[in-house]
Amino acid sequence: MHSYHERLFVPPLWWVAGMLTMLTFGAIVWTGFDLAVTLAVFAGVIIVTAALLLNWGRATIEVEEGELRVGKDRLPLGDAGQVRPLDEVQARALRGPRADPRAYVLIRPYLRLAVYVEVTRPGASTPYWLLATRRPAELATAIDTSRPAVIPGS
Repeated sequence: MHSYHERLFVPPLWWVAGMLTMLTFGAIVWTGFDLAVTLAVFAGVIIVTAALLLNWGRATIEVEEGELRVGKDRLPLGDAGQVRPLDEVQARALRGPRADPRAYVLIRPYLRLAVYVEVTRPGASTPYWLLATRRPAELATAIDTSRPAVIPGS
């Protein structure tokens, strides 16, 4: 059972804008060529745009079995420290001027909210994970509630 699962789909408006932009580009490239070239250009730009948007929207975030999974990357929740849902201003600061280049970052320009997950494992090369999400409070809660129990005195 998943305690949290989210796929970062590209919103429909981005599909419309991307296709219109690329079709306009195709019309510019097509000008003056015959029908076969026209069809090839339009097919090419539609296929390339669709492939890019589909690939961009493949990213998933899961919290399951004491682990935070982002695509193929894993963070055992025993190694997670502070977890905070971030509003738009806080997320922008951590994506920009306050960003640490060693951080693990999964951002999408169409997702303005994020979750900050501190990495407390000694010797970790990554100080924190910054994850764009549509549901930051829900993701932060899932991470906090899925942590392994700490036994006092151990």
